[in-house]
Amino acid sequence: MRQFGLIGRTLSHSFSQTYFTQKFYSLGLAAHQYDLFELATIGELPGLVAAHPNLVGLNVTVPYKETVVPYLDELAASASRVGAVNVIERTADSRLVGHNTDYVGFRNSLRTFFPHRGEAGRALLLGAGGAAKAVEVALQELGIPYWNVTRGLLGPGLTYEDLSPELLAAHPLIINATPLGTFPNIAECPRLPYEALTDQHYLYDLVYNPTETLFMAKGKEAGAHVKNGFEMLCLQAEAAWDIWHRNVR
Repeated sequence: MRQFGLIGRTLSHSFSQTYFTQKFYSLGLAAHQYDLFELATIGELPGLVAAHPNLVGLNVTVPYKETVVPYLDELAASASRVGAVNVIERTADSRLVGHNTDYVGFRNSLRTFFPHRGEAGRALLLGAGGAAKAVEVALQELGIPYWNVTRGLLGPGLTYEDLSPELLAAHPLIINATPLGTFPNIAECPRLPYEALTDQHYLYDLVYNPTETLFMAKGKEAGAHVKNGFEMLCLQAEAAWDIWHRNVR
């Protein structure tokens, strides 16, 4: 049995197990299994790996995309560049290598959703965690200028109190890289002056469960274009499979 899985603190909202179980079935990979591993702390990772000798790869979700780094033997270039890990590869000699496929998934998904680049395509990036770091790298590759928006000023950037109607008018792309609105907390959304949105705005929510978050619903009500994170999930998952599959063929 070749085992794969997802680590995080709370995993009831995740589609990863269903996604990969269906993938294994469609490929006829009966000896492949995908499990959910809820960890109270990231310090439980070494024990998990030791207890599962057939473990080939792991996905990593909140809140461990950054704190997992000290527990790995090596970072691939993608994870070093982003500063966060969402995929762990267990090599043939049992070394743990961290990768980041989030930024690839987001970049490729955004390409087909948001038509502008350069100064015409300025973005507001809500959040400062591991997911936001992946989005930053993607925006840099696509040539889209952006401001980080956080609850408290952690460095160069903006706070939610800075988000005036005039600022929103100058930034057609708004990306929610926070967990706000994720099931079961579907009544939550980032604090924005939603009344300032227009049909010239594009709202991308990395959350994929529920299908339409409150952030998206408020955007649609104002005429904005909206997109959830499901396509990004699929694209990053396929990139993760490419990494793992080279070890199990």
